[in-house]
Amino acid sequence: MAQAARARRDVVSGETREEAQLIRFVIAPDGAVTPDLGRKLPGRGVWVAADRTSVETAARKNLFARSAKTQAKAPAELADQVEALLQRRVLDGLGLARRSGSLISGFEKVSAALSSGQAAWLIEAADGAADGRRKIFAALRRAPRPVGQLGLFTSAELGLALGLENVIHTAFLAGRTADRWALEVRRLAGFRPLLPESWREEP
Repeated sequence: MAQAARARRDVVSGETREEAQLIRFVIAPDGAVTPDLGRKLPGRGVWVAADRTSVETAARKNLFARSAKTQAKAPAELADQVEALLQRRVLDGLGLARRSGSLISGFEKVSAALSSGQAAWLIEAADGAADGRRKIFAALRRAPRPVGQLGLFTSAELGLALGLENVIHTAFLAGRTADRWALEVRRLAGFRPLLPESWREEP
């Protein structure tokens, strides 16, 4: 968490932000712009706000070369690459949380965690049945604490990440593990909505 609190300058806006709100890029020896989401690759970092518009602007205006003072070439699909990498980190984080006991699945367990205030995040399968979703969201509205919501992944994608079958309702229990995972989710939110648009139209 200490690393996440460090401040860096966004090359697009010029604003100083916490690292947790930015994406670090490094320039490979061949000039390729490489996302470094874990902030561990060697070399001078170029920092861009964690949202699609900023990454696309940095690529289009070749701000990576200007900032690093070296030749650099960013692919047109750089923002898509970052989104895919963030999605993988979010899914991997869910798998690690399940193995550490910080993640629970199943309607009854998730409902109980929401009611008791133990849940920090509700993760719903994007292709789950609307009826079950309405019931779990009713429990969510009664929760005694704010709970984040994520509905990006299908049941199959969640099942693969968790090593389970038929994953529909999942809750990330409150704690440091959830706090660290939430940093990745918030960066991903800059590239795509966390909930399907169709859910807003449900009664």
